[in-house]
Amino acid sequence: MAISKNCGLRVRARPIRPRGGWAWAAQIHTVTLTWSHHPVRASTLHSRTGTAAATGVAAYHRRPARTAGPMEAENKPHSQPPPSWSDLPLDLAGLVLRLLPGYADRARFAAVCPQWRAAARQQLRTPSLPLLVLPDGTFYSLPYEEPFCFPGCGFAGYKSACGSWLVFPRDDGCFLVNPFSRATMTLPPLSSVRLRPPSAVAKWSYEHGSKFAVPYTTWMHINDSEKLHIIKLILCSPNLVAALVGVEHTSQILMCQPGALSWSVRACDKCRDFEDMIFYQGKLYVLTDNENLLVVNISNDQGTGDPQVSRIGRVIKGNGERCYMGGLRLYHVMQDENSMPVMPLKKIYLVESRGALLMVCRKIWCQVPEPKPGVRGKVVAGQNKFEVFEADFEHSRWIKVSDVGDDQVLFLGRRCSRAVSVSRYGLLGNRIFFLDDDDEYRIDYYYNEENTSCSAYDMRLGSVSSPHPMISWKRRIETRLAAWLFPQD
Repeated sequence: MAISKNCGLRVRARPIRPRGGWAWAAQIHTVTLTWSHHPVRASTLHSRTGTAAATGVAAYHRRPARTAGPMEAENKPHSQPPPSWSDLPLDLAGLVLRLLPGYADRARFAAVCPQWRAAARQQLRTPSLPLLVLPDGTFYSLPYEEPFCFPGCGFAGYKSACGSWLVFPRDDGCFLVNPFSRATMTLPPLSSVRLRPPSAVAKWSYEHGSKFAVPYTTWMHINDSEKLHIIKLILCSPNLVAALVGVEHTSQILMCQPGALSWSVRACDKCRDFEDMIFYQGKLYVLTDNENLLVVNISNDQGTGDPQVSRIGRVIKGNGERCYMGGLRLYHVMQDENSMPVMPLKKIYLVESRGALLMVCRKIWCQVPEPKPGVRGKVVAGQNKFEVFEADFEHSRWIKVSDVGDDQVLFLGRRCSRAVSVSRYGLLGNRIFFLDDDDEYRIDYYYNEENTSCSAYDMRLGSVSSPHPMISWKRRIETRLAAWLFPQD
């Protein structure tokens, strides 16, 4: 592809094969800028250092002008200096930006000069690939395998991620930081919750020295647990934050405004086994472990104006197959002749892709040891398989789909999941990137390997690969999970 302008600038994009760890990539583009008779390669995106598109241009831009000799000056009295790269037209700057898949590329492009920085801000940029943030606060800007740093900032100690925000729980509340914009936000502590009704209390029954929630588990039964934590956090709008907060598999929906002093909760509602939550087309949806899709109606408190849950209704009934709850009796254990018994354990996610709401079902085939009297064997995770379903709201059902689109890649994470269009970058789609996002509070199975990495599932081939084997981290470090961070939020 080549585009010529009257100013003499030509942009040429040439497809190349990547050298990096993206085994799933079909091709990436090399962008070459030519102005007058001075060609400058703006980027080689497959470089081992992850150099941005602007690096070569920046080097040329800073190169001192050559001093002409006496004879040359005499022979070329009307020669003009070459145009400055800072005068790159806005539309061509946008073209270059759209060819850059990684956030690191775009950040370095904007760092070349004030004019390019302004162009980057004004352009309606297409979403870049996400950043992978490890439990120790290290960032990787895909598709590169070198750590990426935000100048002057450190983010070790984060607990969770939400779109483009990192979450840092504190005794006096939650502190959120957006590494891309440097914006911050505060949320109330989990100890400050406005009950509805205010008179709600926990009811218990006692049998044989143990106590049980009556008639079922509510917020009042779990709110003082040491294991209480934010499972999922969503910034629905500038005035609405929703969270799944709970203990192990049981959780409740809390709401607040950014900067508020307290959350709001329906204290007498039954806690459920919520697996995921999403804000989709102006409505909040939650997914239970038996694949029921529920819609959460939201109102405002008449006295304070704070958001609150007014009603929860089911819009799609699941198939009743529950996620693994720690009891092998819930599953049909299959065994081939002369092989160890295996059983599927399930994780489910919600993600929006091309305007549709998808439920992604991840089945982990685990090896189950032979049962022995009085001994509980160690369940070991094995192969992963995926199924994808689209929400059919008109008929209140899930419809199985065979692919997610040749131009789409789903990035799945327990904290945040998104779909990204990759065809403009020459990358292969119809894939699911996923993390071993096993919360320490919900250990149902174990791994033989101490380290983990991100993996990619090919919907067409039904196979799993490791696109970035050089990026790895230890499992379950201080309950923090690796997460995806999305710059476009």
